[in-house]
Amino acid sequence: MLDQEPPFDLSRSRLCVIRNKGSGKSDDQAEIKAITDGLQPHVAHFEMRQTDDGASLIDIAAEAVRDGFDVIVAAGGDGTQSAVAGAVAGSDAIMGVLPGGTFNYFARDLGVGETIEDALATLRNARPVPVDIGQIENLVFLNNVSLGAYPHILKTREKIYKRWGRSRIAAYWSVMVAVRRLRDPMNLTARVDGETRHFNTALAFIARSAYQLDSFGLDGADAIRDGNFAVLIARARKPIPLMRSALRLAVGLSAKDSDFDLLITDELTIETGRAQQLIAHDGEKTMMASPFNLKVWHDGLRVLLPADGEDKTENRPGDKVS
Repeated sequence: MLDQEPPFDLSRSRLCVIRNKGSGKSDDQAEIKAITDGLQPHVAHFEMRQTDDGASLIDIAAEAVRDGFDVIVAAGGDGTQSAVAGAVAGSDAIMGVLPGGTFNYFARDLGVGETIEDALATLRNARPVPVDIGQIENLVFLNNVSLGAYPHILKTREKIYKRWGRSRIAAYWSVMVAVRRLRDPMNLTARVDGETRHFNTALAFIARSAYQLDSFGLDGADAIRDGNFAVLIARARKPIPLMRSALRLAVGLSAKDSDFDLLITDELTIETGRAQQLIAHDGEKTMMASPFNLKVWHDGLRVLLPADGEDKTENRPGDKVS
């Protein structure tokens, strides 16, 4: 992350909020009113564009970029943030973040606030800062990409969410259910800095969120802050050991020496021996052709962060909770 740009005047900006109506559990009308009241009086022009179809978020955000909005705000969970970032990255627009999902790792990483109210306060007194983001082929991601067990965990999670609603307990339970059904590990080849390494693994996790790794109790967060990926390759290959690793990871007791091999790099290629592979990225799923080229896009996205530099995230991993 680099030094801040020249002073930013929100009052002169044309601002568009891209809101995912399917994120989180909040009261729609109350949230819409809070966002409108919190931003409309402070900008030159305000619009809100909404959808309950997550697949359309990138197109909606891309249209807002073409329409010339100065600031494009993503209101929703990490999948929403990632979709909007994919459209805004590399453009003249600046992205704003309003968290509205289950985990909100991107908002926590940036320190913009964990609630709508705190994040709105950030936007009203903000500075644009370039941040690093991840790319797998032409797809932007903010928190992580994974292969193997995790895409199947997401499938299970969707079914559990539909039946029991969104919650962290439901998310963790989906890990247990999906891993229990795991059958064959992957034969994975990773090429990093000219070196080729082979793994037989049930899970590969390419992390870009330092907050997420800190919350999991895993090494690699400092490397992410330095502009790298933390690539975690699960040593467990069978359901029961992998389930133990997943459970320890879910409650923040895992460590790389016991559960994962760790690779640090800002660019790598991964091959699984399959023509196509289901990939999980920031909570979404995409079928992609192998091999996969991943790189950190340094300073690829400008985001509005607190002007005073204060981190508005409460109880960061490792903090004592009173």
